[in-house]
Amino acid sequence: MKRKQLGIVIFDDVEVLDFCGPFEVFSVTRLDENRRFEDTSPFDVHLVAQSPEPVTTTGGMKVIPDCTFEQAPPLDILVVPGGMGTRQEMHNEALLAFVRDATASVETLASVCTGALVLGNAGLLDGLSATTHWRSLDWMQSLFPNVTVDKQSHVVNHGHIITSAGISAGIDMALQIVAMQFGEDVARASARHMEYPYPESNERRINLSPG
Repeated sequence: MKRKQLGIVIFDDVEVLDFCGPFEVFSVTRLDENRRFEDTSPFDVHLVAQSPEPVTTTGGMKVIPDCTFEQAPPLDILVVPGGMGTRQEMHNEALLAFVRDATASVETLASVCTGALVLGNAGLLDGLSATTHWRSLDWMQSLFPNVTVDKQSHVVNHGHIITSAGISAGIDMALQIVAMQFGEDVARASARHMEYPYPESNERRINLSPG
């Protein structure tokens, strides 16, 4: 089996579940549920960072990248998570260049939470609808007037480019990618293994109304 090469970007002050949630989904995926403990995931997941030095996440967890931007293998899928660190990283020209270059060759570019701000600043969301963490929806619209900010959807899936709402939404986004690549049955089996409810609806999980 030729495994899908999948990169997840990490950086200082990345939100833990933003990248660990998708990592879990992709790492537990199996094409044959009856061979869960014999087979490996069809995704080969790489944590990619600008530097080989450990990354300090929101909350203080330290994570060692698998490779740098320059060392990353040719990727089929790239995921850009969010967190407070995106306030700086959305202006990081090295990251923006890496994401732009990857977009030309990957099957799917996806973001979690405020990772969408990185995609937006890279000019990759112009003319599209997109979403992000509920606290950043209005900010995103003011930053990127050529983007239609979707305040109702949990995941906005354009096929080649996918954005998702806040933090835990990355799990649902990753399950959509599994379904796109290998079918809904495989995605549902992955969710079941995680004891995570398979998303039957794409509605945003929280009420944005004041009060």
